Amino acid sequence: HFAESRARAIGLLKRSNAVGLGRTLDLQTVFVGARKEEGGVARESMPPGQRVCGHRRIGVPNVGHIVHVIDRGGDIEGFRHAARLRSRVVTYEPPTANRFPHEPCQDGERFRPVDSNEETMGQLDGRVAVITGGGRGIGEAIALRYAAEGATIVISSRTASDLDNTLETAGLGSDRGLAVVADASDRVDARRPVVEAIERFGRVDILVNNVGGTVGQNDPFLANDDAFEATLVLNLVSAWWTTSAALPGMRDQGFGRIISIGSGASKNTGASLPYTTAKHGLVGFTKELAKSVAPFGINANLLCPGWTRTSLLDFERIATARGTTVEIEEARSAAESLQNRVLDASELTGMATLLAGDDGRGITGQVISVDGGYKV
Repeated sequence: HFAESRARAIGLLKRSNAVGLGRTLDLQTVFVGARKEEGGVARESMPPGQRVCGHRRIGVPNVGHIVHVIDRGGDIEGFRHAARLRSRVVTYEPPTANRFPHEPCQDGERFRPVDSNEETMGQLDGRVAVITGGGRGIGEAIALRYAAEGATIVISSRTASDLDNTLETAGLGSDRGLAVVADASDRVDARRPVVEAIERFGRVDILVNNVGGTVGQNDPFLANDDAFEATLVLNLVSAWWTTSAALPGMRDQGFGRIISIGSGASKNTGASLPYTTAKHGLVGFTKELAKSVAPFGINANLLCPGWTRTSLLDFERIATARGTTVEIEEARSAAESLQNRVLDASELTGMATLLAGDDGRGITGQVISVDGGYKV
């Protein structure tokens, strides 16, 4: 009976191409709910922070994970809807007592609170992510969030100590974390994080082109060619170098997520001429890239912050240059957004995670702002 059910479940999973149902779901809830509706359509939802009593709550599985569904009476057809986890999931195993150690339901009991010690799976469990500029600011925040969501992370920057601090904060050892000291302004060095990720972990699923900044004096009346070109390379050309290194592997595996970090200057004026030029360039880069790679299961999007607290945002320096105070400059910056505040870097990580995971499958070629309503 179990062998027959297992074979049917695997067949359903292999034929499934639907989008995952969310960060966490209870397969038993979906399965039981699906059986109650003609055609297996689940209408039942689980209250937040609850699970079906007797069974553990898990997240969207990846390759190699065992998908557990209680088989009641051999009616596996309802599992079709619990199987909206894409064809990557190809394993079904009947539950055993040691896999579901929770107490059985009492009479009339449907849900009970989730045990804080229950094992759950993150949105990026099993994925390999490369984040450039991952030692500070937005890159560090994304790296920490991805690690918490189960991803293996490869981070790069020019400062080894920053990278080491990020991996230490994330609590990752060499089995799930790699620091690569690299200069994103060098076409060979810029590709090294991707190359070393493939050498160590076998693939790259997610690439975050985060590195950026302004190089040198950028007064347009000074005609500083070196500073202009260096700023373009750091913010725009470097994204091409890392992306080009990651694309062949993503194409071969039929999956990839490329997220470039733009700016409020990707849509508006207000920064230096080369910086605004480069960040606007990322819009065209992302859109054309998304069009080119879509047939291969690869998504490309541009995530644009506004004023965000990072090491690059130095209100003291700005105040000194303008002859004002830190308080005046911070208030001036906050006033440019509808929420009248400067965001924390961690506030971008939710969208960055969505774009990197299964739930973001339908999002590509988009310029998405997480900026508190910057210059709306």
